[in-house]
Amino acid sequence: MKAVLVALLLLCFVIACNPAKEKKAEKLPSVVTLSKEKLQDKIKGGWAGQVIGVTFGSPVEFRFNGTMINDYQPLVWYDGYIKKTMEEIPGVYDDLYMDLTFVDVFEKLGLDAPVQAHAKAYADAGYALWHANQAGRYNILHGIKPPQSGHWQNNPHADDLDFQIEADFSGLMSPGMPNTAAQIGDSIGHIMNYGDGWYGGVYVGAMYALAFVSDDVDFIVREALKKIPEQSTYHQCIADVIRWHDQYPDDWKQTWFEIQKKWTSETGCPDGVFSAFNIDAKVNSAYIVLGLLYGKGDYTKTLEITARAGQDADCNPSSAGGILGTLLGYSKIPDYWKQGLKEAEDLDFKYTTMSLNDVYAIGFNHALKVVTRNGGKVTNDSVMVAVQAPAPERLEQSFDALNPVERRSIQKTVDKEITFTIDGDGFAITGEAKPTGGSSWDYTGTEEITSDLYIDGQKTESASLPVGFHGRRHELFWNYQLPNGKHTVKIYVTHASKGFELRVYDAIVYRAKK
Repeated sequence: MKAVLVALLLLCFVIACNPAKEKKAEKLPSVVTLSKEKLQDKIKGGWAGQVIGVTFGSPVEFRFNGTMINDYQPLVWYDGYIKKTMEEIPGVYDDLYMDLTFVDVFEKLGLDAPVQAHAKAYADAGYALWHANQAGRYNILHGIKPPQSGHWQNNPHADDLDFQIEADFSGLMSPGMPNTAAQIGDSIGHIMNYGDGWYGGVYVGAMYALAFVSDDVDFIVREALKKIPEQSTYHQCIADVIRWHDQYPDDWKQTWFEIQKKWTSETGCPDGVFSAFNIDAKVNSAYIVLGLLYGKGDYTKTLEITARAGQDADCNPSSAGGILGTLLGYSKIPDYWKQGLKEAEDLDFKYTTMSLNDVYAIGFNHALKVVTRNGGKVTNDSVMVAVQAPAPERLEQSFDALNPVERRSIQKTVDKEITFTIDGDGFAITGEAKPTGGSSWDYTGTEEITSDLYIDGQKTESASLPVGFHGRRHELFWNYQLPNGKHTVKIYVTHASKGFELRVYDAIVYRAKK
Protein backbone atom coordinates (compact mmCIF):
# COMPACT_ATOMS: atom_id res chain seq x y z
CA MET A 1 0.00 0.00 0.00
CA LYS A 2 2.80 2.39 0.91
CA ALA A 3 4.52 1.58 -2.36
CA VAL A 4 1.36 2.49 -4.29
CA LEU A 5 1.04 5.80 -2.43
CA VAL A 6 4.68 6.63 -3.10
CA ALA A 7 4.22 5.85 -6.78
CA LEU A 8 1.16 8.08 -6.99
CA LEU A 9 2.99 10.93 -5.27
CA LEU A 10 5.91 10.57 -7.67
CA LEU A 11 3.50 10.60 -10.63
CA CYS A 12 1.81 13.79 -9.38
CA PHE A 13 5.24 15.38 -8.92
CA VAL A 14 6.26 14.48 -12.46
CA ILE A 15 3.00 15.88 -13.90
CA ALA A 16 3.33 19.09 -11.90
CA CYS A 17 6.90 19.61 -13.06
CA ASN A 18 6.19 18.64 -16.67
CA PRO A 19 2.76 19.99 -17.70
CA ALA A 20 1.36 18.94 -21.03
CA LYS A 21 2.75 21.00 -23.81
CA GLU A 22 0.35 23.61 -25.09
CA LYS A 23 -0.46 23.73 -28.76
CA LYS A 24 2.20 25.78 -30.46
CA ALA A 25 0.77 29.20 -31.18
CA GLU A 26 0.26 29.86 -34.86
CA LYS A 27 1.78 33.02 -36.26
CA LEU A 28 0.72 34.88 -39.34
CA PRO A 29 3.23 34.63 -42.16
CA SER A 30 4.35 37.88 -43.74
CA VAL A 31 3.59 36.61 -47.24
CA VAL A 32 1.25 33.95 -48.60
CA THR A 33 1.14 32.83 -52.21
CA LEU A 34 -2.07 31.30 -53.53
CA SER A 35 -2.78 29.97 -56.96
CA LYS A 36 -5.46 31.97 -58.74
CA GLU A 37 -7.54 28.82 -58.78
CA LYS A 38 -7.34 28.49 -55.00
CA LEU A 39 -8.10 32.16 -54.43
CA GLN A 40 -11.17 31.90 -56.65
CA ASP A 41 -12.21 28.72 -54.84
CA LYS A 42 -12.05 30.47 -51.49
CA ILE A 43 -13.98 33.52 -52.69
CA LYS A 44 -16.65 31.23 -54.12
CA GLY A 45 -16.73 29.33 -50.83
CA GLY A 46 -17.30 32.56 -48.92
CA TRP A 47 -20.23 33.73 -51.01
CA ALA A 48 -21.78 30.28 -51.39
CA GLY A 49 -21.35 29.64 -47.67
CA GLN A 50 -23.43 32.71 -46.88
CA VAL A 51 -26.25 31.51 -49.11
CA ILE A 52 -26.18 28.03 -47.58
CA GLY A 53 -26.17 29.36 -44.01
CA VAL A 54 -28.96 31.90 -44.42
CA THR A 55 -31.17 29.42 -46.28
CA PHE A 56 -30.61 26.79 -43.60
CA GLY A 57 -31.51 29.07 -40.70
CA SER A 58 -34.27 31.12 -42.31
CA PRO A 59 -37.24 29.13 -40.93
CA VAL A 60 -36.10 29.80 -37.34
CA GLU A 61 -34.97 33.43 -37.65
CA PHE A 62 -36.02 35.20 -34.43
CA ARG A 63 -38.37 32.32 -33.57
CA PHE A 64 -36.22 31.31 -30.59
CA ASN A 65 -35.33 34.42 -28.60
CA GLY A 66 -33.55 33.92 -25.30
CA THR A 67 -33.66 30.16 -25.71
CA MET A 68 -31.75 27.60 -27.75
CA ILE A 69 -33.36 25.35 -30.33
CA ASN A 70 -33.63 21.90 -28.82
CA ASP A 71 -31.79 18.96 -30.36
CA TYR A 72 -35.00 17.09 -31.15
CA GLN A 73 -36.26 19.88 -33.42
CA PRO A 74 -35.16 19.14 -36.98
CA LEU A 75 -33.60 21.88 -39.11
CA VAL A 76 -34.41 20.91 -42.67
CA TRP A 77 -32.12 20.72 -45.68
CA TYR A 78 -32.85 19.13 -49.04
CA ASP A 79 -31.97 19.29 -52.72
CA GLY A 80 -33.70 22.27 -54.32
CA TYR A 81 -34.16 24.17 -51.06
CA ILE A 82 -31.93 27.08 -52.09
CA LYS A 83 -33.63 27.71 -55.44
CA LYS A 84 -37.08 27.36 -53.89
CA THR A 85 -36.24 29.89 -51.20
CA MET A 86 -34.67 32.35 -53.64
CA GLU A 87 -37.74 32.24 -55.87
CA GLU A 88 -40.48 32.13 -53.22
CA ILE A 89 -39.04 34.01 -50.20
CA PRO A 90 -36.39 36.34 -51.68
CA GLY A 91 -36.38 38.58 -48.59
CA VAL A 92 -34.47 35.83 -46.79
CA TYR A 93 -31.34 37.02 -48.59
CA ASP A 94 -31.19 40.53 -47.15
CA ASP A 95 -27.68 39.90 -45.89
CA LEU A 96 -26.69 39.03 -49.48
CA TYR A 97 -28.39 41.72 -51.50
CA MET A 98 -27.23 44.34 -49.01
CA ASP A 99 -23.62 43.17 -49.56
CA LEU A 100 -24.18 43.22 -53.29
CA THR A 101 -25.34 46.84 -53.21
CA PHE A 102 -21.86 47.86 -52.08
CA VAL A 103 -20.12 45.38 -54.39
CA ASP A 104 -22.06 46.85 -57.30
CA VAL A 105 -21.00 50.41 -56.41
CA PHE A 106 -17.35 49.32 -56.31
CA GLU A 107 -17.78 47.59 -59.65
CA LYS A 108 -19.33 50.65 -61.31
CA LEU A 109 -17.30 53.44 -59.68
CA GLY A 110 -14.07 51.71 -58.71
CA LEU A 111 -12.47 50.89 -55.37
CA ASP A 112 -12.31 54.59 -54.46
CA ALA A 113 -16.07 55.06 -54.76
CA PRO A 114 -17.13 57.74 -52.25
CA VAL A 115 -19.24 56.72 -49.29
CA GLN A 116 -21.99 59.04 -50.53
CA ALA A 117 -22.40 56.75 -53.55
CA HIS A 118 -22.77 53.70 -51.32
CA ALA A 119 -25.20 55.55 -49.05
CA LYS A 120 -27.35 56.71 -51.95
CA ALA A 121 -27.44 53.26 -53.57
CA TYR A 122 -28.58 51.63 -50.35
CA ALA A 123 -31.04 54.37 -49.39
CA ASP A 124 -32.68 54.34 -52.83
CA ALA A 125 -32.74 50.54 -53.26
CA GLY A 126 -36.14 48.89 -53.56
CA TYR A 127 -35.72 46.40 -50.74
CA ALA A 128 -37.31 46.82 -47.30
CA LEU A 129 -35.01 47.49 -44.37
CA TRP A 130 -35.23 47.22 -40.61
CA HIS A 131 -33.42 48.42 -37.48
CA ALA A 132 -30.08 50.19 -38.02
CA ASN A 133 -30.36 49.86 -41.79
CA GLN A 134 -33.78 51.52 -41.90
CA ALA A 135 -32.75 54.24 -39.42
CA GLY A 136 -29.70 54.89 -41.58
CA ARG A 137 -31.83 54.98 -44.74
CA TYR A 138 -34.21 57.53 -43.19
CA ASN A 139 -31.27 59.66 -42.11
CA ILE A 140 -29.68 59.59 -45.57
CA LEU A 141 -32.97 60.48 -47.25
CA HIS A 142 -33.40 63.41 -44.84
CA GLY A 143 -29.93 64.88 -45.24
CA ILE A 144 -28.03 63.29 -42.34
CA LYS A 145 -24.87 61.98 -43.99
CA PRO A 146 -22.49 59.24 -42.82
CA PRO A 147 -20.94 58.84 -40.36
CA GLN A 148 -23.62 60.81 -38.49
CA SER A 149 -26.35 58.67 -40.07
CA GLY A 150 -25.14 55.70 -38.02
CA HIS A 151 -24.22 57.56 -34.82
CA TRP A 152 -26.12 56.48 -31.72
CA GLN A 153 -27.46 59.98 -31.08
CA ASN A 154 -29.12 59.88 -34.51
CA ASN A 155 -29.77 56.15 -34.74
CA PRO A 156 -31.32 54.18 -31.84
CA HIS A 157 -30.15 50.97 -33.53
CA ALA A 158 -26.46 51.89 -33.72
CA ASP A 159 -25.40 48.73 -31.82
CA ASP A 160 -27.60 46.38 -33.87
CA LEU A 161 -26.05 43.72 -36.09
CA ASP A 162 -26.85 45.27 -39.47
CA PHE A 163 -23.31 45.99 -40.69
CA GLN A 164 -22.18 42.67 -39.24
CA ILE A 165 -24.44 40.78 -41.66
CA GLU A 166 -23.31 42.95 -44.59
CA ALA A 167 -19.55 43.17 -44.01
CA ASP A 168 -18.67 39.88 -45.70
CA PHE A 169 -17.76 41.75 -48.90
CA SER A 170 -14.97 43.67 -47.13
CA GLY A 171 -13.17 40.52 -45.97
CA LEU A 172 -13.69 38.69 -49.25
CA MET A 173 -12.12 41.64 -51.09
CA SER A 174 -9.12 41.61 -48.73
CA PRO A 175 -7.52 38.16 -48.60
CA GLY A 176 -5.04 38.03 -45.71
CA MET A 177 -5.54 41.75 -45.00
CA PRO A 178 -7.80 42.35 -41.99
CA ASN A 179 -6.72 45.97 -41.65
CA THR A 180 -7.61 46.69 -45.25
CA ALA A 181 -10.96 44.95 -44.80
CA ALA A 182 -11.72 47.27 -41.89
CA GLN A 183 -10.60 50.29 -43.89
CA ILE A 184 -12.86 49.35 -46.81
CA GLY A 185 -15.79 48.82 -44.46
CA ASP A 186 -15.22 51.82 -42.19
CA SER A 187 -17.18 54.51 -43.99
CA ILE A 188 -19.80 52.04 -45.26
CA GLY A 189 -20.35 50.55 -41.79
CA HIS A 190 -20.93 54.00 -40.35
CA ILE A 191 -23.79 54.63 -42.76
CA MET A 192 -25.97 52.56 -40.42
CA ASN A 193 -23.94 51.65 -37.32
CA TYR A 194 -21.54 52.92 -34.67
CA GLY A 195 -19.62 51.41 -31.75
CA ASP A 196 -20.39 47.74 -31.16
CA GLY A 197 -22.59 47.71 -34.26
CA TRP A 198 -19.62 48.78 -36.36
CA TYR A 199 -17.25 46.40 -34.55
CA GLY A 200 -19.46 43.47 -35.55
CA GLY A 201 -18.66 44.18 -39.19
CA VAL A 202 -14.98 44.80 -38.47
CA TYR A 203 -14.67 41.47 -36.68
CA VAL A 204 -16.57 39.43 -39.25
CA GLY A 205 -14.60 41.07 -42.07
CA ALA A 206 -11.33 40.27 -40.29
CA MET A 207 -12.29 36.61 -39.87
CA TYR A 208 -13.03 36.37 -43.59
CA ALA A 209 -9.70 37.98 -44.45
CA LEU A 210 -7.75 35.63 -42.18
CA ALA A 211 -9.61 32.57 -43.49
CA PHE A 212 -7.60 32.99 -46.72
CA VAL A 213 -4.28 32.47 -44.96
CA SER A 214 -5.04 30.11 -42.07
CA ASP A 215 -6.91 26.82 -41.86
CA ASP A 216 -7.17 26.95 -38.04
CA VAL A 217 -10.63 28.19 -36.97
CA ASP A 218 -9.51 28.71 -33.38
CA PHE A 219 -6.62 30.89 -34.52
CA ILE A 220 -8.83 32.93 -36.87
CA VAL A 221 -11.36 33.67 -34.13
CA ARG A 222 -8.66 34.80 -31.69
CA GLU A 223 -6.47 36.67 -34.16
CA ALA A 224 -9.37 38.63 -35.67
CA LEU A 225 -10.35 39.87 -32.21
CA LYS A 226 -7.13 41.91 -32.17
CA LYS A 227 -8.95 44.28 -34.53
CA ILE A 228 -11.34 45.31 -31.74
CA PRO A 229 -10.15 47.61 -28.90
CA GLU A 230 -10.00 45.74 -25.60
CA GLN A 231 -11.88 48.51 -23.74
CA SER A 232 -15.00 47.93 -25.84
CA THR A 233 -17.90 45.83 -24.62
CA TYR A 234 -17.79 43.99 -27.97
CA HIS A 235 -14.22 42.79 -27.36
CA GLN A 236 -15.05 41.82 -23.78
CA CYS A 237 -18.03 39.75 -24.92
CA ILE A 238 -16.15 37.80 -27.59
CA ALA A 239 -13.14 37.34 -25.29
CA ASP A 240 -15.53 35.80 -22.77
CA VAL A 241 -16.84 33.35 -25.36
CA ILE A 242 -13.28 32.28 -26.19
CA ARG A 243 -12.49 31.89 -22.47
CA TRP A 244 -15.65 29.86 -21.83
CA HIS A 245 -14.83 27.64 -24.79
CA ASP A 246 -11.45 26.95 -23.22
CA GLN A 247 -13.18 26.22 -19.91
CA TYR A 248 -15.94 24.03 -21.40
CA PRO A 249 -14.34 22.70 -24.61
CA ASP A 250 -16.91 19.96 -25.16
CA ASP A 251 -20.12 21.70 -24.06
CA TRP A 252 -21.33 24.51 -26.31
CA LYS A 253 -24.58 24.73 -24.38
CA GLN A 254 -22.75 25.65 -21.18
CA THR A 255 -21.04 28.49 -23.02
CA TRP A 256 -24.41 29.51 -24.48
CA PHE A 257 -25.78 29.79 -20.92
CA GLU A 258 -22.79 31.89 -19.87
CA ILE A 259 -23.47 34.26 -22.78
CA GLN A 260 -27.10 34.54 -21.70
CA LYS A 261 -26.20 35.32 -18.11
CA LYS A 262 -23.74 38.09 -18.85
CA TRP A 263 -24.35 39.64 -22.25
CA THR A 264 -28.04 39.61 -23.21
CA SER A 265 -29.26 42.81 -21.52
CA GLU A 266 -30.29 44.95 -24.49
CA THR A 267 -29.75 48.70 -24.12
CA GLY A 268 -30.12 50.26 -27.54
CA CYS A 269 -32.64 48.71 -29.93
CA PRO A 270 -36.09 49.84 -28.70
CA ASP A 271 -37.62 46.60 -29.98
CA GLY A 272 -35.32 44.54 -27.76
CA VAL A 273 -35.37 46.57 -24.53
CA PHE A 274 -37.49 44.76 -21.89
CA SER A 275 -37.90 41.90 -24.38
CA ALA A 276 -36.37 38.49 -25.16
CA PHE A 277 -35.73 39.75 -28.70
CA ASN A 278 -32.06 40.66 -29.17
CA ILE A 279 -30.53 41.99 -32.37
CA ASP A 280 -27.45 43.42 -30.65
CA ALA A 281 -24.26 42.87 -32.64
CA LYS A 282 -22.04 41.50 -29.90
CA VAL A 283 -24.54 38.86 -28.74
CA ASN A 284 -25.18 37.58 -32.24
CA SER A 285 -21.43 37.69 -32.94
CA ALA A 286 -21.03 35.56 -29.83
CA TYR A 287 -23.28 32.95 -31.46
CA ILE A 288 -21.18 33.04 -34.64
CA VAL A 289 -18.05 32.44 -32.58
CA LEU A 290 -19.86 29.73 -30.61
CA GLY A 291 -20.53 27.83 -33.84
CA LEU A 292 -17.04 28.33 -35.24
CA LEU A 293 -15.19 27.27 -32.10
CA TYR A 294 -17.33 24.29 -31.20
CA GLY A 295 -17.82 23.28 -34.83
CA LYS A 296 -14.03 22.80 -35.11
CA GLY A 297 -14.04 23.15 -38.87
CA ASP A 298 -16.90 20.72 -39.40
CA TYR A 299 -19.43 22.43 -41.67
CA THR A 300 -22.50 20.65 -40.34
CA LYS A 301 -21.65 21.14 -36.67
CA THR A 302 -20.82 24.80 -37.26
CA LEU A 303 -24.15 25.60 -38.92
CA GLU A 304 -26.16 23.51 -36.46
CA ILE A 305 -24.67 25.13 -33.36
CA THR A 306 -24.86 28.66 -34.74
CA ALA A 307 -28.50 28.26 -35.77
CA ARG A 308 -29.53 26.50 -32.56
CA ALA A 309 -28.18 29.39 -30.50
CA GLY A 310 -31.31 31.31 -31.54
CA GLN A 311 -32.05 35.01 -32.13
CA ASP A 312 -30.92 35.96 -35.68
CA ALA A 313 -30.65 32.30 -36.54
CA ASP A 314 -30.29 32.77 -40.29
CA CYS A 315 -27.85 35.68 -40.51
CA ASN A 316 -25.54 34.15 -37.89
CA PRO A 317 -25.18 30.81 -39.74
CA SER A 318 -24.72 32.84 -42.92
CA SER A 319 -21.70 34.59 -41.41
CA ALA A 320 -20.29 31.40 -39.88
CA GLY A 321 -20.95 29.44 -43.06
CA GLY A 322 -19.30 32.12 -45.19
CA ILE A 323 -16.20 32.32 -43.01
CA LEU A 324 -15.81 28.54 -42.88
CA GLY A 325 -16.61 28.33 -46.60
CA THR A 326 -13.73 30.73 -47.25
CA LEU A 327 -11.38 28.65 -45.10
CA LEU A 328 -12.36 25.38 -46.80
CA GLY A 329 -12.94 26.71 -50.28
CA TYR A 330 -16.00 26.00 -52.43
CA SER A 331 -14.62 22.64 -53.56
CA LYS A 332 -14.37 21.35 -49.98
CA ILE A 333 -17.77 22.44 -48.70
CA PRO A 334 -19.47 19.07 -48.22
CA ASP A 335 -21.63 17.98 -51.15
CA TYR A 336 -24.59 17.60 -48.79
CA TRP A 337 -24.62 21.36 -48.28
CA LYS A 338 -24.04 22.16 -51.96
CA GLN A 339 -26.94 20.05 -53.18
CA GLY A 340 -29.16 22.24 -55.33
CA LEU A 341 -26.69 25.13 -55.24
CA LYS A 342 -25.63 25.04 -58.90
CA GLU A 343 -29.21 25.40 -60.13
CA ALA A 344 -29.49 28.63 -58.10
CA GLU A 345 -26.13 30.17 -59.01
CA ASP A 346 -27.42 31.91 -62.14
CA LEU A 347 -30.48 33.40 -60.42
CA ASP A 348 -30.23 37.13 -59.75
CA PHE A 349 -30.85 38.04 -56.14
CA LYS A 350 -34.04 40.06 -55.86
CA TYR A 351 -33.53 43.84 -56.10
CA THR A 352 -30.22 43.25 -57.92
CA THR A 353 -28.95 42.33 -61.37
CA MET A 354 -26.34 40.07 -59.83
CA SER A 355 -26.24 36.30 -59.32
CA LEU A 356 -23.85 34.14 -57.35
CA ASN A 357 -21.92 33.35 -60.52
CA ASP A 358 -21.65 37.08 -61.18
CA VAL A 359 -20.33 37.88 -57.72
CA TYR A 360 -17.87 34.97 -57.85
CA ALA A 361 -16.23 36.67 -60.84
CA ILE A 362 -16.64 40.27 -59.66
CA GLY A 363 -15.40 39.44 -56.17
CA PHE A 364 -12.33 37.70 -57.59
CA ASN A 365 -11.42 40.75 -59.69
CA HIS A 366 -11.93 43.10 -56.75
CA ALA A 367 -9.68 40.93 -54.59
CA LEU A 368 -6.90 41.01 -57.19
CA LYS A 369 -7.05 44.81 -57.29
CA VAL A 370 -7.01 45.10 -53.49
CA VAL A 371 -4.04 42.72 -53.27
CA THR A 372 -1.95 44.76 -55.71
CA ARG A 373 -2.86 48.01 -53.95
CA ASN A 374 -1.57 46.67 -50.66
CA GLY A 375 1.90 45.36 -51.42
CA GLY A 376 0.94 42.11 -53.11
CA LYS A 377 1.63 40.83 -56.58
CA VAL A 378 -0.47 39.10 -59.21
CA THR A 379 1.11 36.90 -61.92
CA ASN A 380 -0.45 34.81 -64.65
CA ASP A 381 -1.26 31.93 -62.35
CA SER A 382 -0.62 33.03 -58.75
CA VAL A 383 -1.37 35.74 -56.21
CA MET A 384 1.18 36.85 -53.61
CA VAL A 385 -0.54 38.43 -50.60
CA ALA A 386 1.26 40.77 -48.19
CA VAL A 387 -0.39 39.48 -45.01
CA GLN A 388 -1.34 42.04 -42.36
CA ALA A 389 -1.15 41.56 -38.59
CA PRO A 390 -4.45 42.84 -37.14
CA ALA A 391 -4.21 46.28 -35.48
CA PRO A 392 -7.03 47.53 -33.22
CA GLU A 393 -9.47 50.15 -34.42
CA ARG A 394 -10.34 53.33 -32.51
CA LEU A 395 -12.62 53.09 -29.50
CA GLU A 396 -16.30 53.85 -30.03
CA GLN A 397 -19.11 53.12 -27.58
CA SER A 398 -22.79 53.93 -27.93
CA PHE A 399 -25.44 55.13 -25.50
CA ASP A 400 -22.97 56.70 -23.09
CA ALA A 401 -23.59 54.29 -20.19
CA LEU A 402 -27.37 54.69 -20.36
CA ASN A 403 -29.54 52.12 -18.65
CA PRO A 404 -33.20 51.43 -19.59
CA VAL A 405 -35.42 51.75 -16.53
CA GLU A 406 -38.98 51.71 -17.87
CA ARG A 407 -41.01 50.66 -20.90
CA ARG A 408 -44.34 52.43 -20.72
CA SER A 409 -47.20 51.29 -22.92
CA ILE A 410 -49.04 54.30 -24.42
CA GLN A 411 -50.97 52.76 -27.36
CA LYS A 412 -52.76 55.90 -28.53
CA THR A 413 -53.60 57.56 -31.81
CA VAL A 414 -52.54 61.20 -31.74
CA ASP A 415 -55.41 63.37 -32.96
CA LYS A 416 -53.46 66.57 -32.42
CA GLU A 417 -51.12 66.17 -29.50
CA ILE A 418 -50.11 63.82 -26.71
CA THR A 419 -48.22 64.68 -23.52
CA PHE A 420 -46.57 62.48 -20.89
CA THR A 421 -43.81 62.75 -18.30
CA ILE A 422 -40.63 60.75 -17.83
CA ASP A 423 -38.15 60.52 -14.97
CA GLY A 424 -34.68 60.02 -16.44
CA ASP A 425 -32.14 61.48 -18.83
CA GLY A 426 -33.18 59.89 -22.10
CA PHE A 427 -36.06 58.30 -23.98
CA ALA A 428 -37.14 56.66 -27.24
CA ILE A 429 -40.73 56.65 -28.49
CA THR A 430 -41.96 53.87 -30.74
CA GLY A 431 -44.86 54.21 -33.15
CA GLU A 432 -45.68 54.77 -36.80
CA ALA A 433 -47.36 56.99 -39.34
CA LYS A 434 -49.94 54.80 -41.07
CA PRO A 435 -53.13 54.70 -43.10
CA THR A 436 -56.15 54.89 -40.80
CA GLY A 437 -57.23 51.35 -40.04
CA GLY A 438 -54.47 49.95 -42.24
CA SER A 439 -50.79 49.09 -42.30
CA SER A 440 -47.78 51.08 -43.50
CA TRP A 441 -46.43 47.82 -44.98
CA ASP A 442 -49.10 47.87 -47.70
CA TYR A 443 -48.88 51.59 -48.45
CA THR A 444 -46.69 52.61 -51.40
CA GLY A 445 -47.60 56.30 -51.74
CA THR A 446 -45.62 59.36 -50.72
CA GLU A 447 -47.83 60.70 -47.93
CA GLU A 448 -46.08 62.05 -44.82
CA ILE A 449 -47.28 63.18 -41.43
CA THR A 450 -45.34 66.05 -39.90
CA SER A 451 -44.91 66.40 -36.18
CA ASP A 452 -43.01 68.45 -33.60
CA LEU A 453 -41.38 67.27 -30.40
CA TYR A 454 -41.46 69.46 -27.30
CA ILE A 455 -39.41 68.77 -24.18
CA ASP A 456 -40.22 70.81 -21.09
CA GLY A 457 -42.14 73.29 -23.20
CA GLN A 458 -39.37 73.85 -25.77
CA LYS A 459 -39.63 72.64 -29.35
CA THR A 460 -36.57 70.48 -29.95
CA GLU A 461 -37.34 68.82 -33.29
CA SER A 462 -39.64 68.86 -36.31
CA ALA A 463 -39.89 65.55 -38.16
CA SER A 464 -41.40 64.30 -41.39
CA LEU A 465 -42.82 60.82 -40.84
CA PRO A 466 -43.35 58.90 -44.10
CA VAL A 467 -46.40 56.64 -44.11
CA GLY A 468 -44.89 54.07 -46.47
CA PHE A 469 -42.84 51.23 -45.01
CA HIS A 470 -39.88 51.76 -47.35
CA GLY A 471 -39.05 55.25 -46.12
CA ARG A 472 -40.47 55.13 -42.60
CA ARG A 473 -38.78 56.50 -39.51
CA HIS A 474 -38.14 53.41 -37.40
CA GLU A 475 -38.87 55.28 -34.14
CA LEU A 476 -40.90 58.49 -33.89
CA PHE A 477 -38.58 60.45 -31.58
CA TRP A 478 -35.69 59.96 -29.18
CA ASN A 479 -33.30 61.98 -27.07
CA TYR A 480 -30.49 60.44 -25.01
CA GLN A 481 -28.89 63.61 -23.63
CA LEU A 482 -31.28 65.20 -21.18
CA PRO A 483 -30.32 66.37 -17.69
CA ASN A 484 -31.33 63.72 -15.19
CA GLY A 485 -34.75 64.31 -13.65
CA LYS A 486 -38.42 64.67 -14.57
CA HIS A 487 -39.31 65.94 -18.03
CA THR A 488 -42.53 66.67 -19.89
CA VAL A 489 -42.63 65.27 -23.42
CA LYS A 490 -45.18 66.42 -26.00
CA ILE A 491 -45.75 65.23 -29.57
CA TYR A 492 -47.70 67.74 -31.63
CA VAL A 493 -49.04 66.81 -35.08
CA THR A 494 -48.67 69.73 -37.49
CA HIS A 495 -50.06 67.96 -40.56
CA ALA A 496 -51.91 64.72 -41.23
CA SER A 497 -54.08 64.27 -44.32
CA LYS A 498 -57.47 62.65 -44.01
CA GLY A 499 -57.15 58.89 -44.01
CA PHE A 500 -53.78 58.86 -42.23
CA GLU A 501 -52.87 58.80 -38.55
CA LEU A 502 -49.97 58.89 -36.12
CA ARG A 503 -49.94 56.01 -33.68
CA VAL A 504 -47.76 56.04 -30.54
CA TYR A 505 -46.92 52.65 -29.02
CA ASP A 506 -44.36 52.78 -26.19
CA ALA A 507 -41.96 55.10 -24.41
CA ILE A 508 -38.63 53.65 -23.25
CA VAL A 509 -37.02 55.67 -20.46
CA TYR A 510 -33.27 55.73 -19.67
CA ARG A 511 -31.10 56.83 -16.78
CA ALA A 512 -27.32 57.01 -16.69
CA LYS A 513 -25.62 54.12 -14.94
CA LYS A 514 -24.13 55.12 -11.57
